[in-house]
Amino acid sequence: MTRTGTPDEAEILSYVPLVSNWGRWGEDDQHGTINHLGPEQRRRAASLVQDGVAVSCARPITTELAVDVRNPFIHYMTGSGEGFPVTHPEGPPEPMQGSGDFIGVAFHGYAITHLDSLCHIFWNGQMYNGRPAAMVTTREGATANAIDVLKDGVMGRGVLLDAARHRGVDWMEPGEGVMPDELSAMEEEQGVRVEQGDLLLVRTGHYRRRREVGPRPLPDGWPGLHASCIPWLHERSIAVLGGDTVSDAVPSGYPNLRQPIHQIALPHMGLWLIDNCNLEELAAACAERGRWEFQLTLAPLRVQYGTGSPVNPIAVL
Repeated sequence: MTRTGTPDEAEILSYVPLVSNWGRWGEDDQHGTINHLGPEQRRRAASLVQDGVAVSCARPITTELAVDVRNPFIHYMTGSGEGFPVTHPEGPPEPMQGSGDFIGVAFHGYAITHLDSLCHIFWNGQMYNGRPAAMVTTREGATANAIDVLKDGVMGRGVLLDAARHRGVDWMEPGEGVMPDELSAMEEEQGVRVEQGDLLLVRTGHYRRRREVGPRPLPDGWPGLHASCIPWLHERSIAVLGGDTVSDAVPSGYPNLRQPIHQIALPHMGLWLIDNCNLEELAAACAERGRWEFQLTLAPLRVQYGTGSPVNPIAVL
């Protein structure tokens, strides 16, 4: 879908001072938009559970090589069961037996479901709340705005807006961006309103295409939100944004802003981003029930000095 009258890059850049949360919660703040999510919002989220049905919003992590996987997941066994034949199950135990494995992952990218912390993206040498990018070091990692500030996890009201469903397509195409008026239209269609502290998920159908047709080369791009959605996200005071791509529509149409959501909303708003979700099963579960709100839980790994973490977002309806 093409749009006329979309804002030019100068207008997109003008959003920066309007949406900035630097200093809003104090100069020492490292939580950014998670500050919108408090006990009241968590209690409300818990009350949304009706059927007790849990749905994962993560993609499976595999070691596959593909045109959209730049850094494959590493998995090898440190011990297996191949050397332990069945002997006498009813008899006395043999010496302790077991298996083990090693995993290694460079999770930032376009394949693994992960949560970006607020040190992940810099803006002219600064990260969220005006901290210098140099606080992320080669030796230690992120000495500020790291993922372990969310050591207690994130639980709140999840809202799914289904853009592919709204447009009447199986999936959107690369570079197609969801516009802010579409976000509002989806709210009306689905009977839900995005509010303070929400964990907003936007489905484009991109992962459905991958499963049914196959991976698309990264240079082709992918669908997502148009940059003009940034003020809308700020006005609604969401805590977290996630999608079945990396939220940004690419190509973005802007020469200096390849991924405007990442480049503006993350460092300036302090907006936490879940990249590369699988929203197919959740979309089906929501459509079946006619309910597009649910309890959503994130439990990032407590990685000291980490710039993010793989996550398995769990929706409970």
